[in-house]
Amino acid sequence: MTAVSASRPRMPSWTRPTRLSSAVFAAKVAAFRARRALRDLAGGPPRLDRAEAAGFPMEAGAVVTPLWSDGAPAERTWQLGKVENLRIACRALDGRVIPAGTVFSFWRQVGPPLAARGFVRGRMLQQGCMVPAVGGGLCQLSNALYDAALQAGCRIVERHPHSRIVPGSAAAWGRDATVAWNYVDLRFAPTRDLRLTARLTREGLVVRLAGRPDATPARATDPDAVALPEAAARDCATCDETECFLHEHGERAAPVLPGRRVFLVDEAWPEFQAHVADVRAGDDRLGLPLDGARLGLARYAWPTAGFGRTASAPVATLRRTLAQRSAGLQGAARRGAELDAAERIAGVLARRLLTLDVTAVTVAQSYLPFLHRGGWLGGREVSVLMTRLPMAVLQARLDAAAARHPDLATLGDFRAPAWLAEAEAEALAGADRIVTPHAEIAALFGDRAVRLAWAAAQPGGRSAPVAGRIAFPGPTVARKGAHALREAARALDLEVIPLGAELEGDGFWDGVRTVKADWRTAAAMVQPALVEDQPRRLLAALAAGVPVIATPACGLDPQPGLTLVAPDDPAALMAALRGAL
Repeated sequence: MTAVSASRPRMPSWTRPTRLSSAVFAAKVAAFRARRALRDLAGGPPRLDRAEAAGFPMEAGAVVTPLWSDGAPAERTWQLGKVENLRIACRALDGRVIPAGTVFSFWRQVGPPLAARGFVRGRMLQQGCMVPAVGGGLCQLSNALYDAALQAGCRIVERHPHSRIVPGSAAAWGRDATVAWNYVDLRFAPTRDLRLTARLTREGLVVRLAGRPDATPARATDPDAVALPEAAARDCATCDETECFLHEHGERAAPVLPGRRVFLVDEAWPEFQAHVADVRAGDDRLGLPLDGARLGLARYAWPTAGFGRTASAPVATLRRTLAQRSAGLQGAARRGAELDAAERIAGVLARRLLTLDVTAVTVAQSYLPFLHRGGWLGGREVSVLMTRLPMAVLQARLDAAAARHPDLATLGDFRAPAWLAEAEAEALAGADRIVTPHAEIAALFGDRAVRLAWAAAQPGGRSAPVAGRIAFPGPTVARKGAHALREAARALDLEVIPLGAELEGDGFWDGVRTVKADWRTAAAMVQPALVEDQPRRLLAALAAGVPVIATPACGLDPQPGLTLVAPDDPAALMAALRGAL
């Protein structure tokens, strides 16, 4: 194994790079790469597996560094390139477990920084200059890894400091570790099992090493006290060597990328269609499951005209439709199929649309945890189109109700994997805006919520109400309040118009008078739901002048004609029914 770098390499006073010196440098690099490849063939570091964070709750080392270290307009393109390279590298590293005594190799995990793998040009230190190169900017990640490894007490196997101070980097205080494929590597070995987290937030790079609670904490110091570089690295923004063949000026200057927004949407709620139309710009992009407007599918009928680029995932969407139909209308199989399909659609759209110049993303909630976990959203402004409660909140509500009503099986028939709920919670915590028409969901996010108005239902004339008749939007599952309404209907001898699917079976309404009739003949429409995402029928009832009894979970603001009752409160529900009837 290569020895730890014992001193910072000496650089002569700066001289202008020439084509000859660059050719010599490239030849040396090729020789070093070949030598490293041969050495690793004889027994290099292993490829590491991933594991969930739950088994590693104890933080051993953590480093957070800012992403945007140079705000000069001329550097914007290279800054965007650096961040894109960090996204790709973090995807390769995040979640890896380093067993005690195993050597971690930066390049073994990240792989070659090639354009074919999605890497782009960013600033890289070469021959004393910060020049654009494919994969440039990865030293920010290796610097942070080195610092975190020291905090975690790891044995440093190989580390190379920068030869010059890189503006904004850890080289300024000697906590740096430069890397260059594949011959300049960062390698270390922990004394205990560690799990690596490497992610981007909107503004920073976050690197953490975490261990198990039964492990003995350890701390290490830099094994080599090295002098700081004698000079700063040069770059074309501050260098006046305009005769240098590498100098970026005139036609060689990088184009300034203006940045754009991508909308990654799912179902075409009218509220979200109006919002996208209001905030989009001409060069923005749209990603959708499939072109529903062209195919006559209202569920995905998003207007696509006027976007700079659109993309869809028709194969993944078709698979979702088929899986949902085979899984039925209710239960764990259906929800699992929906999640699997959402992950596939999100991946297709992200790969097609999220290029380095995308600085803002508006994303459907169904895709959010997968894009967050995949590292696609880091370094970007994120707005979330929220259609339901966060998984953690939703599942906690259903767990509490299931504990009160153990006989109601549908309250506990599906729970998302813990990692998925955690990923969604992390993504929502870091999002800039939460966009929703749902009052209860918006209230969870305070000032970050962008509250949309529910799309107005078409007003319709109300038929003469029948005394003692109510309408239930359905479907007949406990989370929609079906059991509570059934018991109230039995107690008060009410007639019910069931409007939704009867998911509990044919005998659900035994003991209740039911009728197939126009819901506008009901004295009230009632939805005592624990969970309701789209209160479309309630909105239609209010527009038609039919009184509505509902819970705050239905997402409506207090208004004339609406009576709000607490969920899972039979006494309050029956009192509201008596008042309405």
